[in-house]
Amino acid sequence: MNPADPIITACPVPVAVDSPALCVDLDGTLVKSDTLLDSILTLIRRDPAATLRCFLFLPQGKAAFKAKIGRHVILDPTALPYNRPLLEYLKAESASGRQIYLATASHEEQAREIAEHLGFFTGVIASDARTNLRDTNKRKALELKFAAHGFDYVGNARPDVAALAGAKTAMLANPSLGLAAQLKRQNVMVQRTFRDRAAPMKAVAMAFRIRQWPKNLLVFAPVLLAHVLLNRHYFILTSLAFVSWCFTASATYIINDLLDVTADRNHPSKRKRPFAAGDLSPQAGVVIVCVLLALSAMIAARLPVRFTFWLVAYFVTTLAYSLVLKRLALVDVITLAGLYTVRMFAGAAVAAVVFSPWLGGFSVFFFLSLAIVKRYAELDNLRKAGRIPTNGRGYRVDDLEQLRSFGTASGYAAAVVFSLYINANPEISQHYAHFERLWFLVPVLVFWISRVWLLAHRGELDEDPVVFAMTDTWSLVLGLVALVIFSIST
Repeated sequence: MNPADPIITACPVPVAVDSPALCVDLDGTLVKSDTLLDSILTLIRRDPAATLRCFLFLPQGKAAFKAKIGRHVILDPTALPYNRPLLEYLKAESASGRQIYLATASHEEQAREIAEHLGFFTGVIASDARTNLRDTNKRKALELKFAAHGFDYVGNARPDVAALAGAKTAMLANPSLGLAAQLKRQNVMVQRTFRDRAAPMKAVAMAFRIRQWPKNLLVFAPVLLAHVLLNRHYFILTSLAFVSWCFTASATYIINDLLDVTADRNHPSKRKRPFAAGDLSPQAGVVIVCVLLALSAMIAARLPVRFTFWLVAYFVTTLAYSLVLKRLALVDVITLAGLYTVRMFAGAAVAAVVFSPWLGGFSVFFFLSLAIVKRYAELDNLRKAGRIPTNGRGYRVDDLEQLRSFGTASGYAAAVVFSLYINANPEISQHYAHFERLWFLVPVLVFWISRVWLLAHRGELDEDPVVFAMTDTWSLVLGLVALVIFSIST
């Protein structure tokens, strides 16, 4: 395709040929994200080997590379995070009879899909396998195409400066830092700005998923059960371990969100996550991950090497989960249960306390039940919405009953392990002066597990049971009761 010859995709109303054409950039402008980066991340998740093969085309130029990626991935235009104020403006201009062109450095196939979906574009001017339509290449193509009446242009970043400088009317959408200064130096007056993006600090805080950090309190469990939590030295060490683990966990959440950006956009709630919504760029995500991992490593360096081993094991396993394991039915939930247990191994390592096999057995069954109930809730929501699972988890809607059997059995198995710990562990009297009072915890545990599964069956459970427990009144009351029973047993 010659960039000077746009693809005509739609002409819904008679065009006003005597007025400047309105040309709109795609990445970061019409769409808040970068379609090339999103395509690369999607391809990494689907087929890492194919991604590496695509990068072999980089020596042939950016245009050839984009074309190769485009043969593997075309993003769903219905799920992209559009700049809503700009989109409304374009619709209004189209309704008035204005010529509107999508002028983008993205590959022509992706641009055509988006233009056809929106329906109001007169044509598309985009990159092909030979020409990368950005910077001066884009300006030349636009000046050649619209030599008679000129063009107006909407852009967002440094590569748009040339086109903005050549436009009769320059407009911006979610402008990048420093763009205004660059345009001012070239005496380019910006007539209008379309903003549609969350505040950066709010978006970063959302990406951290701070509400998931309470899961990492499990590093305190071995110290608490060894009755040395009030020891100042152990408390400080475990607190540092908690902070280090939280930073690493947030880094893994961001990596997962980057790899899942396409799937998240088709999810009713996950589409609001910063990367899926286009509020944070993948480049920002990579920088944040590096900073978080560096901070975590700095803290871990002050802790025992055994803790660092478990922290690295957690990170590697979580990365494997994001890339492969989450797509394998049952393997995914077993992995999640193991990741919860690893937190407790780390807590035992940092304080040099013995990790009880009873605690290990209980945690595996208990957290396996919670992992399964999360999958159950996801599938049940899809069933009620009449949708088919498309997230590649390996489950079908008709697996619901079997998952419920697995999950409830695992939850009650945790209660059995705890009962055996009280009744069959000869060392329990060394830790609890009134260990028989621990029996009161059994009905509390059984009640909570049963209630979680009952709510899941009714469709009233949040998809993450741990987060649900942090906000559910009954769960908080039962947690307080459990602490009282534990304290009167020591």
